[in-house]
Amino acid sequence: MANTLEYAKIFQTELDAQMVAGATSGWMELNSDMVKYNGGNEVKIPKIVMDGMADYDRDNGFVKGSVTLSYQTQTLTQDRGRTFSIDAMDVDETNFVTTAAKLLGEFQRTKVIPEVDAYRYSKIASLAIAGGKASGGYTAATTDILTKLLADIYTVQDIVGENEPLVVTINTSIAAILDLADKVEKRLDVIDFTKGGVNVKVKSIDNIPIIKAPSARMKTAYVFNDGTTAGQEAGGFVPDVAARDINWIISARRSPIAVSKTDNPRIFDPQTNQTANAWKIDYRKYHDLWIPDNKLAGVFVNIKQALA
Repeated sequence: MANTLEYAKIFQTELDAQMVAGATSGWMELNSDMVKYNGGNEVKIPKIVMDGMADYDRDNGFVKGSVTLSYQTQTLTQDRGRTFSIDAMDVDETNFVTTAAKLLGEFQRTKVIPEVDAYRYSKIASLAIAGGKASGGYTAATTDILTKLLADIYTVQDIVGENEPLVVTINTSIAAILDLADKVEKRLDVIDFTKGGVNVKVKSIDNIPIIKAPSARMKTAYVFNDGTTAGQEAGGFVPDVAARDINWIISARRSPIAVSKTDNPRIFDPQTNQTANAWKIDYRKYHDLWIPDNKLAGVFVNIKQALA
């Protein structure tokens, strides 16, 4: 039999690349460059604190300032996975890699990526609500959606400045209303947006990219099924009964830090698998999202239902 460890390495690399390119929130992973990850379920998130300007004294020179680079240890709370079996009669060693790659790719595209997106957006919404960076009670309409969206953008720019790159993530159903809004054609344009090394064309408003996310992923809270409890055998995720609908999220590009790690897939060939004459593939994904305290000011979330 070929070395199944080599198969696993190939799959892991491809799955990680697909994750960043495929998720509507994939751009948030580009903020993880300074995150320290040494395996397992813990990461260290950088936080930089520095003093502001002071007067220059002609006799004594500069006033001494301090810069503190500290790391906050965070736990990847989302530890998810599945195991799959491919009967030995259906595939042999020659076509196993092709079949397994299609299976894992489809699983990640249809099940993993939507769940990771949903978790990230709900986490951002929760942090924004708790931090007073959200508003509720707005039902989108073509008559005033442009005014509402621009007001929220200016709320963020008033804090971070106009030169700080922003991203608007908008509920797809709300994006359709925006496209029909009064005078919107004068504000919207098409620009290049890069995520996961892939350039895509997206609409923009005042040169701020607008990323559409399916409405099923734009809720404030979800239940992530454990796969074993009665009624949760199918796994996946569903909106929490108390979930609200997110209209849009405005974020400085550097605010959310997302991390997702595909654990090295475990592959057992039919001769090694003790439970069945089948190839066995174990898929495991660690992921989470954080917004450092000093970067929450760069986020604003607009929610359809009232917050109180």
